[in-house]
Amino acid sequence: MEAYLLFIFYEKIGGEVQISKELLINNKIRAKEVRLIGAEGEQIGVTPLEEALQMARDKNLDLVNVAPQAKPPVCRIMDFGKYKYEQSKRDKEARKKQRSISVKEVKMRPNIETHDFQVKVRNGRRFLEDGDKVKVTLVFRGREVTHPELGQKLCLEYAKELEDVSTVERKPRLEGRNMIMILAPK
Repeated sequence: MEAYLLFIFYEKIGGEVQISKELLINNKIRAKEVRLIGAEGEQIGVTPLEEALQMARDKNLDLVNVAPQAKPPVCRIMDFGKYKYEQSKRDKEARKKQRSISVKEVKMRPNIETHDFQVKVRNGRRFLEDGDKVKVTLVFRGREVTHPELGQKLCLEYAKELEDVSTVERKPRLEGRNMIMILAPK
């Protein structure tokens, strides 16, 4: 089986930094002595590298450096191909369980009608129950911006309507001609 070198490199993927790590195996291990763990997980102890490699060859398995930073490095006798396959299955399962939280936006005007306001509340409730955050944006036009207290009151009323399914992550704040408030699901 082909041996892999230890490479740690960073990749910028979708705004996240990921660390990719390959393990040293067999003849690529550069230590005089290693702390050896057997194929069934039993502790064998500190042994010379050549002896550990011979034990792995005798069992038709690989010697894998699982903790290169330890003194002496910890190595395990295992089937490296099977280990890589199981590791990729675990990573795939972990990615499947991850849920990315997105931010849904609800836009209103300060002089919104009661029925329209209730429609916006229902939409916000649906977004929050789906696990998304809700960004409430009040758009002021013309001279409406001279009465930010009306927008503040409307935002707080919106938050009060949804207090059973949300918490206020960011209080209403005027940014230019918009007042923005963010609600997060409970």
